[in-house]
Amino acid sequence: MLPLYGSDGTLYIPPMSRSERLFGLLQALRRHRRPVSGKVLAEETGVSIRTLYRDIASLQAQGATIFGEPGVGYVLKPGFLLPPLMFPPEEIEALVLGSRWVAERADDHLRVAVRSALARIGAILPAELRLELDAYALLIGPGAKPCPDSIDLSILRRALRAERKLAIAYRDGKGEVSRRVIWPLALTFFDSARVLVAWCELRQGFRHFRTDRVMEVEVSESRYPQRRQALLRQWREVEGIPQRDT
Repeated sequence: MLPLYGSDGTLYIPPMSRSERLFGLLQALRRHRRPVSGKVLAEETGVSIRTLYRDIASLQAQGATIFGEPGVGYVLKPGFLLPPLMFPPEEIEALVLGSRWVAERADDHLRVAVRSALARIGAILPAELRLELDAYALLIGPGAKPCPDSIDLSILRRALRAERKLAIAYRDGKGEVSRRVIWPLALTFFDSARVLVAWCELRQGFRHFRTDRVMEVEVSESRYPQRRQALLRQWREVEGIPQRDT
């Protein structure tokens, strides 16, 4: 949409939707650990005091535990999560873009899961956003198709979540097959391949395994001795990869 200007040359900024406004109020309440006055909240969210009181009542009706009253101040009890309908447009676009990438590049199980997730989001979006869900102009371009896998990648994801060791038969680039016990740490998706990051007991070090070269896989009942996040930090240090904040 092209920017609009008034007759005096000032830029016209369209008003926020109600869902955006409630989301902004929720974020403002989360920033304050102590009771904050309605005046301060109104200034932070750019609304009138009357609108603020109505929005607080709306959040309370949706399940948010907000303590306080006019003239005293408000505080939000931790733990309340808004449904996806409260996402601002940019966050919905990010979700749709990521979902479309997964649908194009991931394995069949994730492809089905992401389509189901988008359907759930669409079911609870406001009508005006639901109509736009499939119309966002953020598209995923064509890319090389990953090499087909011989194993079910959902097995690897379950092992990652449970921090379980894996027994695998692996064929390297020269065609030689070895049997190893590994500690899966991360599954990386590239355009042309998927790579499992793991600690290899055979090599006593971090190794990277292309999933299309994993011929057999079996999940062990044994958990590996360190937490996966700690091992991932060690792997990043070894590989010289900056630590991520999120």
